[in-house]
Amino acid sequence: MLRIVLAEDSVLLREGLVGLLERFGHQVVAGAGTAEELTAAVAEHRPDIVVTDVRMPPGFSDEGLRAAISLRKQQPGLPILVLSQYVQRAYAEDLLDSSDGTSVGYLLKERIGNVEEFIDALHRVADGATVVDPEVVGS
Repeated sequence: MLRIVLAEDSVLLREGLVGLLERFGHQVVAGAGTAEELTAAVAEHRPDIVVTDVRMPPGFSDEGLRAAISLRKQQPGLPILVLSQYVQRAYAEDLLDSSDGTSVGYLLKERIGNVEEFIDALHRVADGATVVDPEVVGS
């Protein structure tokens, strides 16, 4: 069982992911709708992994990614899995540069073919692997 902090500004998607993760035996210890809530939730709960969107309020640019990078600086090795609908190679590079090349992932929401693929990526990142959608590195 993984203890997860989930950051997603879309409440329906966030709640859907909570249900999905719990169905696979994981515990979502906090759900966040903003980057500030994400940072506070990680400080409070010390999760096994963070799952976050890139674009979050208030600016809907890269707040979630910047928060993830900041969290990695505060807690080196903290597993981070980014879910995005945007193919932004620079975002993925920033995330990879923030780490030692381990325990990070960048997946495109619309390219996840099945639930098991997402859960597998979650486990791999939590176990120290790097998982990046091929379309992100190829863009």
